[in-house]
Amino acid sequence: MLYDKKDKMFEGGRKLPVMEEFYTLQGEGHNMGSAAYFVRIGGCDVGCSWCDSKQSWNPKNWPTVAVDPIVENAANTPAKTVVVTGGEPSLYPLEYFTNELKKRGIKCMIETSGANFLDGDWDWICLSPKKNKPPHSSLFMRAHELKVIIQTEEDLLWAEENAELVNDNCMLFLQPEWSKAEENMEMLTNYVMKNPKWKISLQAHKFMNIP
Repeated sequence: MLYDKKDKMFEGGRKLPVMEEFYTLQGEGHNMGSAAYFVRIGGCDVGCSWCDSKQSWNPKNWPTVAVDPIVENAANTPAKTVVVTGGEPSLYPLEYFTNELKKRGIKCMIETSGANFLDGDWDWICLSPKKNKPPHSSLFMRAHELKVIIQTEEDLLWAEENAELVNDNCMLFLQPEWSKAEENMEMLTNYVMKNPKWKISLQAHKFMNIP
C-alpha cells in the first residue's frame, strides 16, 4: 500500500490527491451512456501493463486538495451522480467525501480493483479485479458489478474465479482490453453465448471520443 489511510496529509479524507474532475458520460459496464461527474484520484498500487491512465500512477504528481469544492462542483451538475476512479481510489479514506456528497443528494459510484479495503457509502461499486493484486476479500459481497478485463483467453478463467466470489445479484461483465479488442471479440462473443450469465462491456467513450 502506498499510504496509510490515516495519514495526516488526508485530514480524515477532507483532502485527496485528485488528478482531474469532469462531467461526461459513463463509458463502460452497466451504467454506460449515463451522465456523471468523474473524479479521478491519483496514485495506484496495482499497475496494469495495459492501463490507459498510467499518468495517474505516481501520487507525488498529484498533491492533495480539499474535496469540499469538488463536492460543490458535482452538486452543480444535472446528473447528481459522482463516479470515483483512478489510479486506485481504494488507497484513500473516502468516507468523508461520500458523506458530503450524500448530504447533497448525490449518488456515489466507484470503479476499483478492490486491491485495498474500501471505506465510504457507495450506491454502486464496480469491481474490476486484477491478477497482479487481487481484491480485498471484503469487496466481493459488496460489489454491484464485476467487470473483468480480458486480454487473452486465459483471462476467462480469472473471470470465472472471481464470479464465484461475488453475491448472487452482482452483474457480470467481460471487457476486451482495448488494444486486443478486435482480435478477441469473436472469442468473447462465443463465450458469452455459451455462458449467458456474462455480458460484454465495451469502452464506448473511446468510440464517442469523450473523456
